[in-house]
Amino acid sequence: MSVSVSSASPESRDVADLSSHDAFVAGVPHRTFETLRREDPVAWFEEREGSGFWAITRHADIVAVNRNFRRFSSRQGIRLEEMSEEERVARLTMMEHDPPEHTRLRRFVNRGFARPFIETCEKRVRDLVGDMLDKALVRDEFDCVAEIAKPLPLKMLASVLGVSEEDGAWLAAKGDEMIGNSDPDFTDHVVDRVDTDAFRLMPFRSPAGAEVFEYAERQAEVRRRQPRDDVISLLLEPLADGKPLDDLEFKNFFTLLIAAGNDTTRYAIASAIHVLANRPPLFEQLRGAGERLWSTAVEELLRTSSPTMHFRRTATEDCEMHGRTIEAGDKVLLWFISGNHDESMFEDPFRVDLTRDPNPHMAFGRGGPHACLGMWLARLELRVVLQELAGRVRSIRQAGPEARLRSNFINGIKSLPVAVARE
Repeated sequence: MSVSVSSASPESRDVADLSSHDAFVAGVPHRTFETLRREDPVAWFEEREGSGFWAITRHADIVAVNRNFRRFSSRQGIRLEEMSEEERVARLTMMEHDPPEHTRLRRFVNRGFARPFIETCEKRVRDLVGDMLDKALVRDEFDCVAEIAKPLPLKMLASVLGVSEEDGAWLAAKGDEMIGNSDPDFTDHVVDRVDTDAFRLMPFRSPAGAEVFEYAERQAEVRRRQPRDDVISLLLEPLADGKPLDDLEFKNFFTLLIAAGNDTTRYAIASAIHVLANRPPLFEQLRGAGERLWSTAVEELLRTSSPTMHFRRTATEDCEMHGRTIEAGDKVLLWFISGNHDESMFEDPFRVDLTRDPNPHMAFGRGGPHACLGMWLARLELRVVLQELAGRVRSIRQAGPEARLRSNFINGIKSLPVAVARE
């Protein structure tokens, strides 16, 4: 691994290989990001398999690059993996489009994830959380990921898609295989350990993608015969221009919803509980929270969690940033998790301040067209979980070591044992 941090700096010897999934298993390498923000905010990293990439680590630079989709395009992919043109076309989703096509594709499901509609889901979310806590809190210790953070998003995703909870659980497992394709706990086809060339035309280079494609085809057949009030039916409706999604676009869009609509919310909830379970005064603060504190607290916990740690862009022309020359075709990684801890934007960024306001965090992207489609649902689910938990227990603490996702893409806690004292 090579990085363009001054060799004279003692901190540079501690720079982690950001291309490696293993560099994140013990936790986010925040010291590396601090070093890069301070000394080399546009740093070049070599890859063992790949052409290398630029790491953009300052908040202002990330926003600027994210806004400039003409110079920094999503069309070559949003992850580090380099794809052939055949692979790119086969796996294309709205995430790998720039405006205006990205904007057109979002319109298919905007209504199903817009804030006014999501606000009508609060009772459903609260009922689900209440049932989960009723079951979990019969014990003094439990895994809050298995009992709360994992089942809630999958149940809500099933509801939004209009499928059964049993199907939702199956889809969530397939989503784990795809978005967790670097973790042996989730897949036998770990992308950097085994040959996955047989699945190169499938989403996330995963055999689970083929299974989800087949499921999506069956669901589409049902809705074409009898449309329903759900997101799958929305995906099949033509827009005002009369142009519907073609079959491959539909299947890729559906697969994106499965992968992105479940895992990131799960990990945001798990991270928030992890913070509170290790900082008792914060949980006590939430127990007496009013509406204003709930609003700022949710945003602060999203800032600290940053479930999606980076997105990739590809330079379409040569350009200069901080004295570095980024060449056309270079991969450029926007490290949102670094921007969310940028000292120039957030005072004392490693302190969790539930009253922090303003809070221009990047948990859902910032400044560009690719803002997270499910951000209002994620906010609602996180707020309700914390409100219901704070209303039912006096205290919560971590009761054993957490297990983290092996990924440099998603910041995830896979299991988190907690001990609670009930009211």
